[in-house]
Amino acid sequence: MEQQEQSVQQPYTHALSQLIEQVQEQIQQVIVGQHSMVEQLLAGLLADGHILIEGVPGVAKTLTAKLLAKLINTRFSRLQFTPDLMPSDVLGTSVFNPQTSTFQFKAGPVFSNIVLIDEINRAPAKTQAALFEVMEERQVTVDGITHKMQSPFMVIATQNPIEHEGTYRLPEAQLDRFLMKITVSYPSLEEEVKILSMHNKAAIADVLGKVEAIITPEVLANARSQVRETHIEPKLLEFVARIVWETRNDKSLYLGASPRASIAILQIAKAYSVLRGRMYVIPEDILQAAPAVLRHRIGLTPEREMEGSTTDDVIKEIIARLEIPR
Repeated sequence: MEQQEQSVQQPYTHALSQLIEQVQEQIQQVIVGQHSMVEQLLAGLLADGHILIEGVPGVAKTLTAKLLAKLINTRFSRLQFTPDLMPSDVLGTSVFNPQTSTFQFKAGPVFSNIVLIDEINRAPAKTQAALFEVMEERQVTVDGITHKMQSPFMVIATQNPIEHEGTYRLPEAQLDRFLMKITVSYPSLEEEVKILSMHNKAAIADVLGKVEAIITPEVLANARSQVRETHIEPKLLEFVARIVWETRNDKSLYLGASPRASIAILQIAKAYSVLRGRMYVIPEDILQAAPAVLRHRIGLTPEREMEGSTTDDVIKEIIARLEIPR
């Protein structure tokens, strides 16, 4: 087994290892704590997926997303979703050009590489539905004409789990297009003291302004290629499938996860292995990937909700009754 692990670890380049360390060091200069959120964002970036971040205001959700975009030498746009936002405000619209007597497409802010959507659940259903095509197929169709997105393309959306006035529930079809849902908690007492110390010395805008891009689209494409080539044994593939299959047969759930969830767990598990300097997946990568991939794709029965349970609780129960392959 050791010889096999050494052989599949060979393609992992020293350059990629150094790049990941540099990215983490840059983030730690601005963000105090939130190590789990940062690692999950990096895994989502390597896995080429969209990320939904949920947490109360003031826990650095937007700041972390802006910082990640700043570390990549690509275009970045930010949208603040509001109840009066229209699909054309996001995707773009055709504008009449009197000089040529033709309609020309004016691209909306979604035509970027890293797109940050703040408070995504504040926009109405028709605006949220406008994101279906661009998130899944990386293209936008307006007036029968398809416009392709440039690579890389990643949507990072935030939402507040507490505030409900003026918000709209995200459709299951849209939730399923997010590779992961990251939940962000409050910092510890020690971390909050460090946050105050940092703000006491310099404005956060000044600190953020000193951050320079260290990832090019070419480097990111190479890193994603290595993630795809990461080795995973057949018994671990079966373990991933078993976890998702169990969600469809659990009495605590009225909605189980689809095969898209299985693929997402596989992608994130591979990304975790690369982040940790390996070119092979181990069970711990899968166990860490499962909650963030599944929590927004499954639905609790009313009985479990009344008990105060969460989807994370059910995921833990499912994993606990499965035999972890070794």
